[in-house]
Amino acid sequence: MTLTEKEKMLAGQRYLNTDPELAEDRRRNRLLVDEFNRVAREDPKAGSQLIKQIFHQTGEKVDVQSPFQCDYGYTISVGENFFANYGCTFIDVGQITIGKNAMLGPNTSIYSVNHPLDAAERNENYEYPGNVTIGDNLWVGGNATIVPGVTLGDNVVVAAGAVVTKSFGDNVLIGGNPARVLKHL
Repeated sequence: MTLTEKEKMLAGQRYLNTDPELAEDRRRNRLLVDEFNRVAREDPKAGSQLIKQIFHQTGEKVDVQSPFQCDYGYTISVGENFFANYGCTFIDVGQITIGKNAMLGPNTSIYSVNHPLDAAERNENYEYPGNVTIGDNLWVGGNATIVPGVTLGDNVVVAAGAVVTKSFGDNVLIGGNPARVLKHL
């Protein structure tokens, strides 16, 4: 059986990002995200309801500040008591899964897509999902970036401006570029 490009993407396989079905999914999600960004400024409760439509799964309490951007939405799952400050961007080709009690500082970026190193393959518009999985009790400082394939444990603090390029376990403060353990908590 031949998989569609969307099925390949969702299965974590190489896929073509120019696929019409995926382009339509991004267009439809962009309309919802644009509506969220308009509505959330004036009515945070209505904004939270829209985020619950955009994301695959949320807890009851979810608070995302506008502006916010994501590609698909249906690959994002967050736990109870999720907060994302102004300007967060999730490039959600792969799954982005965040546990309960998460606080993301302004301009936090989470990327779950890789592009081929080979220029010819990259020019053909192939991409590779790279899931990002984060445990409970996350705190991310402003302007931090988490790249594809990263897993973070529970009780992780990411310092402002950090670039997280590898996985870390529980109970650590990480920071720098590339991020490293600054302190065990």
